[in-house]
Amino acid sequence: MEDKFVSILGVRFIHTNMTDMVERLKQRIQSNQKAFVVTANPEIVMKAREDATYKQYVEKATYVTADGIGVVKAAQILGNPLPERVAGYDLMRNMLAVLNEKGLKLYMLGAQQDTIVKAVDKIKAEYPNIQLVGYHNGFFNWDDPGIPNEIKEKQPDLVLVALGVPRQEKWIAEHINQFDKGVFIGVGGSFDVIAGTVKRAPEMWQKLNIEWLYRLVKQPTRAGRMLALPRFAIKVFGQKFKGGTNAS
Repeated sequence: MEDKFVSILGVRFIHTNMTDMVERLKQRIQSNQKAFVVTANPEIVMKAREDATYKQYVEKATYVTADGIGVVKAAQILGNPLPERVAGYDLMRNMLAVLNEKGLKLYMLGAQQDTIVKAVDKIKAEYPNIQLVGYHNGFFNWDDPGIPNEIKEKQPDLVLVALGVPRQEKWIAEHINQFDKGVFIGVGGSFDVIAGTVKRAPEMWQKLNIEWLYRLVKQPTRAGRMLALPRFAIKVFGQKFKGGTNAS
């Protein structure tokens, strides 16, 4: 079956749901095929629209999923709805479950040293069958080949990159060609959530699709980044009136 995509402000989203996305990545792992996944919210879409270099990184992704209810709503407005939100944190958790079931290999990159150590300990406790073959904090010399060499040597099935936007997409885009296998996912602040240093929105907030508001209440410093949301909405309506989705 041919893949279907929806273009929102120049970013090409895969038409998928969580179950399908996890299955796609499982098949990639089983066949030793690489994959680069970007879970994109409206902030990422606007970053790609306004930064040509960053857009090039996103365009190298195998899959771009709708992380953020704003993207799902935008697809509805444009007349070609996406099945559901495929959030980065939930996708990560689902893939950790896959690795645990199959006894597969994991590598983690990003966050503060104390945060990643706590996250590693939590993952070892929650997913005891995962082979955690290596990890490194998010503070390193970009040109040092040590981390890529370790990943090449250890051959992980899943690499979680928590360097934040745009560094995580830049790192994956610039390094993925060096590796023979592996699913690479940019996961933002997910290690902080696993470690317990940052709390995720309660389930009710998630169900109401206002997780973004919970984060803003807890982290008022995000207010500047949230300005991307009204700009995103204006541009989406502009795309609608100029000619729709460019779906394929």
